[in-house]
Amino acid sequence: MIAALYACLYLACGTVMVRWFLPQKSLLIRVWLGLCLGFLMLMWCPALGAFALGFTVQAHILALLPLALFMLGAWCFRDRRTPRRWDAADRQLALEMLWIVLPLTVLGGYLQYTHTVRVAADGAWHVGQSTYGDLPMHMAFVTGITDHAFPPEYPFMVGQQLSYPFLMDSLSSTFYLLGFSLQASLAVPGTVMMALLYTGVLILARSMTGGKKAAILAVLFFFLNGGLGFLYNFDQAAGYEWDGSLTLVSRIRAILEGYYQTPTNQPEPNNLRWSNLIADLLVPQRTLLGGYCMVVPCIYLLWEQFHGDSRGNLRTLCLLGIWGGLLPLIHTHSFLALGLMSLGLMLYDAVHEKDRKNVLLQYLLYGGIAVVCSAGQLFGFTFRQVFQGGEHVSFVRFQFNWVNNPSGQGMRDFYFWFYIKNIGLPFLLVLGAAFEKKPRMRALFAMALPIVLVAELIRFQPNEYDNNKLFYLAWLLLCMPAADYAGMLWHRLRTLRAARVMAVAGCIVTFLSAGLTLWRECVSDYVAFGAPAVEAGLYAREETEPSAVFCTGTQHLNPVLSIAGRHIVCGPDLWLYWHGIDTSLRKQEIAAVYTAPENAGTILEKYQVDYIYLSSYERSDYGADPQRFDALFEKVFENSEASIYKVR
Repeated sequence: MIAALYACLYLACGTVMVRWFLPQKSLLIRVWLGLCLGFLMLMWCPALGAFALGFTVQAHILALLPLALFMLGAWCFRDRRTPRRWDAADRQLALEMLWIVLPLTVLGGYLQYTHTVRVAADGAWHVGQSTYGDLPMHMAFVTGITDHAFPPEYPFMVGQQLSYPFLMDSLSSTFYLLGFSLQASLAVPGTVMMALLYTGVLILARSMTGGKKAAILAVLFFFLNGGLGFLYNFDQAAGYEWDGSLTLVSRIRAILEGYYQTPTNQPEPNNLRWSNLIADLLVPQRTLLGGYCMVVPCIYLLWEQFHGDSRGNLRTLCLLGIWGGLLPLIHTHSFLALGLMSLGLMLYDAVHEKDRKNVLLQYLLYGGIAVVCSAGQLFGFTFRQVFQGGEHVSFVRFQFNWVNNPSGQGMRDFYFWFYIKNIGLPFLLVLGAAFEKKPRMRALFAMALPIVLVAELIRFQPNEYDNNKLFYLAWLLLCMPAADYAGMLWHRLRTLRAARVMAVAGCIVTFLSAGLTLWRECVSDYVAFGAPAVEAGLYAREETEPSAVFCTGTQHLNPVLSIAGRHIVCGPDLWLYWHGIDTSLRKQEIAAVYTAPENAGTILEKYQVDYIYLSSYERSDYGADPQRFDALFEKVFENSEASIYKVR
């Protein structure tokens, strides 16, 4: 209850602030912007308090002071005009939200419930296919930030400052600290932010396309993205299996039961890499969800400020600069994409606007505010991860054509065919729209082009696939001209007798891959932590000190790390390698502890280890002998899965 009330306070304040700043926006748009602003402050204000008091309840009380200051500032600089009331535009938007946003939110909420730790009757914790790999990491951040000093460390690399954007996970830490269960702390804000993202993309599409049908189609292009991957799944599927069953049925069963056999995600052998946004990004990649939820309002304000109804509005400009400048610790890729699309739009306006001097001054002011707000985050955290040596390894390098040119060793598919088969018909619509002479659409192309160029030419992380976080925001912009061009084609072809047949066929080809992928994700079910592992994690959480350090193996399903939130010496390369951290020395030291515990005193002292965790993983990976640990350390917990030893 306390967590819900605390969050509602921020959401209410955000809604009031937007009402003061942008009273001429329609009611539903103000509510959407206000709720997003509330989440932005709910991420940042407790973090500011935590720098002084650690991530504690006291820090959250202190966080009410900057919230009050933000409210005071917004009131002092408020727009005194009467706020716009509910009108026909709101009714139309509400109807579109009913048909588009509500079903997507129900789907997102269901996936959040089933994929972010579903507790089974036997006590085991279940997840979905897409969350099996990354969710334990985010759980470690959520539980590992709570009651610890700030800025946080990597929970799975003790002593190493966390340079990964952490505010989306610390948002769940706030809910967890103030009384929500771990499951609710993940699923509740995740579901609400998915709803806000769906709403935001719909509002953005309405603003950018100017058409109702085009806006809805743009939303579907973005969230139900897929491509032509289904052709690979159903190729030569007209026959029968050995048992007499239809081959088509067995192919569908393979999609629904196999591990990453969906039409949108088959790196091998088919080079299908355009993963569905909902199934493979928004649900498992919580940082991306937070970033996209926060950057879409910025894109909306950017467009409205320079090409919409808010041209020249100083309040919109300042809000945009501050909001954009607070993005790096939420999602660095979203911050970079916003900067690149702003640069593209500025260059476009510099050529086409008559009063270019005034427009460029506005861009300069917006950019200056964003730079001031973001500088501390970039130099204190982001650049540390990207460029620092030591246990960090820099992977910034030139690489053309993203994952179609793995490690720069040569292209697997012809350039355009790679995007045609991965994105499908909407990509062809984008190519067609590029030849049209529409200023509004050309401005959108100008915004998307810098993102595409950077993502196509520079690899920022060891995982080259991560550039998709940039590509999808460029695709968000390109969905607008694609939908607009589709509407134009329909207008010209609808007099044909086969027009409706062509439209149905086009929808099937466009959305079948996404539909099969989401179907697979809805039925996926994996055990992340069995009941004995959960019991061990809960013991570590309830019976050991929050500051305790554990020595464990490097398995990614680690209850001490993800359930208890205790810091460990070293976690898996599944996460740390892709964050650019060299783990080779620590892995050798961990192996030495488990293979020769009687000689491990120096290593245990080096990392100030308080407890040693010995489970089936450590026994299997290192051949650890429980009897040797029994003779050396005090056993404080034991069940069928694991033992915990206290280091004297």
